[in-house]
Amino acid sequence: MNHQEKPTKDNLTELMEFVLLGFADMPHLQWFLFGLFLIIYIIILMSNGTIFLITKMDPALQSPMYFFLANFSFLEICYVSATLPKMLMNLGTQRRRISLVACATQLWFFLMFGGTECLLLAVMAYDRYVAICNPLHYPLVMNHRVCIQLVTGSWTIAIPIMTGHTYQIFSLPFCGSKQINHFFCDIPPILKLACGDTFVNEMLVYISSVLFAVVPFLLILGSYSKIISTILKLPSAASQARAFSTCSSHLMVVVLFFGSAIITYLRPNTRHSEETDKVLSLFYAVLTPMFNPMIYSLRNKDVVMVLRKLLCK
Repeated sequence: MNHQEKPTKDNLTELMEFVLLGFADMPHLQWFLFGLFLIIYIIILMSNGTIFLITKMDPALQSPMYFFLANFSFLEICYVSATLPKMLMNLGTQRRRISLVACATQLWFFLMFGGTECLLLAVMAYDRYVAICNPLHYPLVMNHRVCIQLVTGSWTIAIPIMTGHTYQIFSLPFCGSKQINHFFCDIPPILKLACGDTFVNEMLVYISSVLFAVVPFLLILGSYSKIISTILKLPSAASQARAFSTCSSHLMVVVLFFGSAIITYLRPNTRHSEETDKVLSLFYAVLTPMFNPMIYSLRNKDVVMVLRKLLCK
């Protein structure tokens, strides 16, 4: 908690903008980092865009699993676009200033897309659970109307909660340093700049983390415990391998994304290291969206076959 004197009106006016330090401590690597992250951003846009298009256009990829994968790929593009363009602009121009309104907007989009991703990953785990544990009822349970409802729920549930969360954070008075030691507007570094009592905000971080990270993660673990139990009961090793191949890629994505996000937001404040936070943020905000299409395409025979057909044309 921060207990400081209430800032004067002049101090508040001065802090109508922040400075995103990003990787300012590595001045000789700015252009290298710009090129690296630009390549990563292009890879994310092209790979996720390709998966989105082929799952929408190819008749062989019209099952609920690929419907959710298409939404997930589109979400990944939105998710990285909340942070990477601004980071690239800061690296390229060395103008690291960001207005308070722009910072709040970036944080809202980042939280909203991040919360949606957690829920959508849980939905995808449920889809695999029904497909493997109740295959006869799968077409009935996961019909098109249910799929639309699950995706719509994933996209909309986070909106009111993250709107209130963002409003609560930026209702705090800010004074003193205006330097955010991060490459985007994230909650922990912003709260460090706040004057007054941040206890309510810190509690909201933990509550939101539990609702949007821990609960979906536990639901995913529950689904996979049932899935693995069902797979092990299959009669042949070939059928076991085939069943597990349909969900192993999703499980890898879950571990990458949830692992780094939960460590970042559920660690006690006393253990928060700004440099460690940056590295963990790179995992769930940049690297995971880049690896996800590779994981899904390389470990999915249907997607690989469709991609081969496209490349051979």
